Amino acid sequence: MMNQYLKELEADPFDPDEFVERMVRRSMQECRLKDDQFDPVMIHDIFTQAIQDLKVLQERQERKCARLEQGVQEEEKTYLAKLAEIMDQHTHCVSVFSALDERMSRCGGRALDVGEKLGAARAPRARAAAARDLLSHLANFLSPGPVLSDLFSDSNKLNEAADVIQKLYTIAQELPPDKFEVARKKIEAKYDEIERNLIEDFVKAQHQSNMAKMKEIANIMTNFKGYSQCVDAFIETSQMNTLTGKDIFSSVLPLCKKNNAIINNVFPNPEQVMSKFVLNIFHLKLQKYIQTKLADKNDLEKYLRNLYDVYTSTQRVCDELVAARLVSAEGDEATGELRREALVNGAMAAGADGYGALELRRLKAALAAALHDYYADKRHVKRQPQGGGFQELRRDLQAALGGRAPITIAHIEDYGGETFLCRKLAETVLASARTSFLRCRTLCSGAELDNCALSLLEVLIQHLLVEHVDYALDLGVHSIPIAEGKTPPQIYFFDIVHETNQIVKMFGECFQECVLPCVSSAGKRADCVQRKKAVVEQLEMKLDAGLERAISAAVGWVRMYLQTEQRKSDFKPEGDVDTLASPACLGVVAFVAGLMERVARTLDGANRAAVAAELAVRLHRVIYDHLHNYQFNSAGAMIAICDVKEYRSAVCGRGGTGAPAPAPALFDALHALCNLLLVKPENLHQVCEGETLAELDRSVLLNFIQLRADYKSHKLATFLKGLS
Repeated sequence: MMNQYLKELEADPFDPDEFVERMVRRSMQECRLKDDQFDPVMIHDIFTQAIQDLKVLQERQERKCARLEQGVQEEEKTYLAKLAEIMDQHTHCVSVFSALDERMSRCGGRALDVGEKLGAARAPRARAAAARDLLSHLANFLSPGPVLSDLFSDSNKLNEAADVIQKLYTIAQELPPDKFEVARKKIEAKYDEIERNLIEDFVKAQHQSNMAKMKEIANIMTNFKGYSQCVDAFIETSQMNTLTGKDIFSSVLPLCKKNNAIINNVFPNPEQVMSKFVLNIFHLKLQKYIQTKLADKNDLEKYLRNLYDVYTSTQRVCDELVAARLVSAEGDEATGELRREALVNGAMAAGADGYGALELRRLKAALAAALHDYYADKRHVKRQPQGGGFQELRRDLQAALGGRAPITIAHIEDYGGETFLCRKLAETVLASARTSFLRCRTLCSGAELDNCALSLLEVLIQHLLVEHVDYALDLGVHSIPIAEGKTPPQIYFFDIVHETNQIVKMFGECFQECVLPCVSSAGKRADCVQRKKAVVEQLEMKLDAGLERAISAAVGWVRMYLQTEQRKSDFKPEGDVDTLASPACLGVVAFVAGLMERVARTLDGANRAAVAAELAVRLHRVIYDHLHNYQFNSAGAMIAICDVKEYRSAVCGRGGTGAPAPAPALFDALHALCNLLLVKPENLHQVCEGETLAELDRSVLLNFIQLRADYKSHKLATFLKGLS
C-alpha cells in the first residue's frame, strides 16, 4: 500500500478530500457483510494502519529531503568557489585589454604622424613629377611641326589626355603671347579637338544608354569651357524625334520624368541641367509648335480657339511639372508663380499680343452674323420704327375717332403676331459671349482684363439687348392695335413681354457667371453693374409703355364694343324672356377671358399681379359707366345681374380664385348695385344698409337706383329720403 499511497500523493493536482473518500470506498468494499452491513472495527483498523503507513512515508520523505538539501549546499559551495575564480580571471583580462588598447592608440598616433610626414614628403615629389610630365608635354607643343605623342594619338587614353590638355590650356593662358603664340594656338587647337571628341563619346554613350560612361565624361567636361555644349548635346539628343504628333503637350511630362532620372545619375549639377532641359522644351519645341498652330489668322474663330487651347495646355503642362517636382516651385529671385508665368510666356512668344482687339472683333462679327441670319430667316428687313410727335398724334386721333368715324388715319402693322424675339438666338449669342469671356479671363490679366471684359460686355449689350430685344420692343409697342370695329384686337405684346423677361433673365445669369468674375477693379465692376442697370431700365420703361398701351387698347375696344353692340332693349325687354347674359356681354367676356388667360401665361410675379389688377380696375370702370347709359325693368335687371356675373368670372376666374386684389370686391359691389334695380321699393333702404353697399357713397346708390324704369312711376324717391 505504501507505493499506492505514494502514487496518489504525487498526483497533480492532489486533493486530500478525494484521497480520504477513496480510502473510505476501499474500506467499505473490504468490510462489507451480508445484507449490505459492514464491520466498523475492521474499518477502524484499516484507517489506523493507513495512518501508520502515512507516518512512515512522511519520515522517509523527510530523510530524502535532508539528503537533497545537503547535496545542494555542497554544490553551491563548489559553484561560488568557481565563480570567484572566474571573476579574478575577468578582472585580469580587463586590465590587460586596457593596457593593449592604450598601446594600440600610441601606435596608431605614431603611424598617423609617420603617414603625414611621408605624405608631406611625397606631395612635392608628386607635384614635381606632374610638373615634369606637363613640361614634357608642353615641350612637344613648343617644338616645331605637329604634336607627336602617344597620349594624344591613342583614343583609349582620351580621359588622361583631357586632363593634361586642360592643365596645359590653363598654363597657356598665362604665357607671354609674343614668344609662345604658336604653342598656345597648338594647345588651343588640341583642347578644342579633345573637347569635341569628349562630346562625341558622350553622345555615343547616350545612344548606347551607357550611363556610367556618360557620368565619367560629364565629370571631366565640368572643367572644360565647352561643358555647356555637352549639356546641349544631351538635351538635343534626348529631345530628338520627340514631342511630335497632334498633341505634343501630353508628351512633355513623361519625357521630363524619363530624362530627369538620367540627369540625376549623370550630371554633377542636375538642377541646372533639368532647368535648361525644360527651358529648351518651352522656348524651342513648344514655341515652334505654337507658332505653327497660330500661323493662320485668316479664320479668326479658329485662331482664337487654337490660341486658347495652346495657352491652357501650356499652363497645364507647367502645373504638372511643378507638381512632379521637376521644375522648382521657387526661384532665386522670383516666386514659383512668376517662374511658371515666364515659362508660359516663353512658349507663347508674344502669341497672345493683341488678343483683346481680335476677341472683340470676333464677338462683334459672330453676334452680327447671328442676328442677320435670324432676321433673314424671318424675311424681315430691320428698320427704325417710326415714333414720337406726329406718329403718336396720328395714333391718338385714330383711337379717339375710331368709334365714330369710318376712316383710317394711322396704319398699324402687327406682323402677324411675330414677336421678333428668339430664345434660341439668345442662347446662341450668350454661348458665344461666354466663350469670349472665358478666353478673356484666361488670356488677359490686370487692367487689360478689366478693359477687355467691359468692351465685350458692351458688344453683348448692343447686339442682344439693344439691337434685338429693344428693337423687338419698339416694333411690339407700335404694333399694338387701336380699338375699331367688331373684331377683338389681337394684342401680341404680352408674348413680347414674356420673351423679353426670359432673355433678360438669361442675360443676367451670364452677367453674374461670366462678366463679374472677369472684373477685379471695384470701379470697373461698378461701371459694369451701372451699364447693365441702365439698359435694363430702358427696356423696363418700354415694357411699361407697351403694357399701358395694350391695356388701353383692350379697355377701349370693350368700351366701343359695348357702345355699338349693346341695345336698350337688352335691359327693357317686353314680355317673358330668359334671364341670360346679353349678347354684347358674351362678346366682351370671350375677349376678356382670353386676354386674362394670356396675361397669366405670359407674365409672372409682381408684373402679372399689377397688370391683371390694372386691367380689372379699368374694365370695371368701363362696365360701371356703361350701365349708367340704360334703364332697367325687372327682367332687364336680371339680365344685368347675369352680365355682371359673367364679367366677374372673366376677370376674376370662376369663384374669384387667383384674382387680383381689388377685382373681386369691385365686381361684388357692382353686383350688389345691380340688385338695387330688382328689389321691391319698400326694401331698398334695407338693401342699401347691407354689408356690401353700406361703405359706398350715397350718391352712387341714388344714381344707380335712378336707372330703374319704375323710378318715377313708383315714386321711389320717397323711399330713399333716409339715404340723402
